[in-house]
Amino acid sequence: MIRLLAFLIVVFALGLGFAWLADRPGDMVVTFSGYQYQVSLMVAAVAVVAVVAAVMIFWWLVKSLWNSPYTISRYFRVRRRDRGYQALSTGMIAAGAGDGALARKKTKEAAKLIRSDQEPLIHLLEAQASLLEGDHEGARQKFESMLDDPEMRLLGLRGLYLEAERLGDRNAARHYAGRAAVMAPQLAWAAESTLEELTARGDWDGALKLVDAQKSTRQIERDAANRRRAVLLTAKAQALAGSDPTAARTAAIEANRLRPDFVPAAVVAAAALFKQNDVRKGSKILETAWRAEPHPEIAELYTHARPGDAVLDRLNRAKKLQEMKKNHAESSMTVARAALDALDFSTARREAEAAIRMDRREGAYLLLADIEEADTGDQGKVRQLLSRAVRAPRDPAWVADGVVSERWAPVSPVTGRLDAFEWRAPMERLGQLIDSHDDASAAPVPVIEALAKSVSERPVEVIDDAGGEISAGKEAEGREEDQVRPITAAAFAEVPANAEAVEPAEEHARLPDDPGVDPDEEAEKSPRRFRLF
Repeated sequence: MIRLLAFLIVVFALGLGFAWLADRPGDMVVTFSGYQYQVSLMVAAVAVVAVVAAVMIFWWLVKSLWNSPYTISRYFRVRRRDRGYQALSTGMIAAGAGDGALARKKTKEAAKLIRSDQEPLIHLLEAQASLLEGDHEGARQKFESMLDDPEMRLLGLRGLYLEAERLGDRNAARHYAGRAAVMAPQLAWAAESTLEELTARGDWDGALKLVDAQKSTRQIERDAANRRRAVLLTAKAQALAGSDPTAARTAAIEANRLRPDFVPAAVVAAAALFKQNDVRKGSKILETAWRAEPHPEIAELYTHARPGDAVLDRLNRAKKLQEMKKNHAESSMTVARAALDALDFSTARREAEAAIRMDRREGAYLLLADIEEADTGDQGKVRQLLSRAVRAPRDPAWVADGVVSERWAPVSPVTGRLDAFEWRAPMERLGQLIDSHDDASAAPVPVIEALAKSVSERPVEVIDDAGGEISAGKEAEGREEDQVRPITAAAFAEVPANAEAVEPAEEHARLPDDPGVDPDEEAEKSPRRFRLF
């Protein structure tokens, strides 16, 4: 565009010049070797321009002839390079498609047409072809040769990292990832692997620096960076809790500031503050986390904030937590535990039953069993509650990659992934719950028929108002308010599994402390009820 504009300007200037000369006629006289030449001014100008153009054309012809060998060789060299790049492109596409034979063929063709020092992608294509052919040793050698080239060094480290991961050599993989992370912190694969290595060694400060580098290079979002920093600071506070309480407190408070709803950070920060007798600030941190999500560790630490408190004081603190998060199973269980310690069995039983109504889980039934044993000592009722606890869903716990832990940990013990643990109910009993539900829903009809037959063949027992037995084998005469004993859950227990082939058995007496099957539980399992009149 600029050249065209310059050409138009020159033509326009020449036109203006010739027009100016045409408006001003005149003669030009030249004397040379005794001869005098007289021409008009316009003719002289045209002659000068023609001479200049002829000189320029002549110079162009001479230059073209002089440079013709180079031009011809350059033409063939460009054509050869284009063919090489075409072969390289076809080879890369074949490598991506998994065609090892075509990739190797195009690799050799590209290596003949293009020098490998001029185009580093030939090394990559050759390494990919080796991998497709199963020659992993040759591929590793090619990746190692890339380390000498500054332009290909990161690519070589990436290839060696993937090969080490394939062989299961985590140490070598983390070594290559660490070198790549030093050169380019923005590489996600290098940063993540290095972060796993640092956390596995317990180098929390190095991991924090790496997270800061990821945040500065915009590799991760601000919220994700704050979450990782909170996890790392919490882990650091846990590690320094015994050796350096001041540094542990600082790290825990910063972690809680980044994520006030993160339970491990709140617990560690509050514990550090309680050790330094700062009960007010530690309680405030726990209350904030409790409002976000009630957690048993928060409740345990909050109720025992002051070791010298009486059991009634701990009960009052538990009720304070319950006021902050009403109609929540964890709040009711917290009050129930504190009431059990204070021997307030009525409150403990009421709150435990409320927790079961809101969330039927193993811990609630176990807690109610403890309350029942401490209050009444009824072993039958206790066994009944324990049997319910066995069938109930498990309590939430810290779960990561299939591992269930009672305590939070910063990394997964299986994969080493940071921030892998989450608070949820384990799923190991899911299959059992489904099986039991299917069994309960498919109630065997022959058992019911055998039960009805057994009851119909038995003598009818008539009970008077005082509870005494009037007669057996026939109905009592002269009684208008006679009551017939209905079918109870104990009768169901008497019917054998193969009720169609077995005759009805006599009624067995049960132990005094055995409550049998809970009628409420039996009603939940089977929607059908039978009454005998």
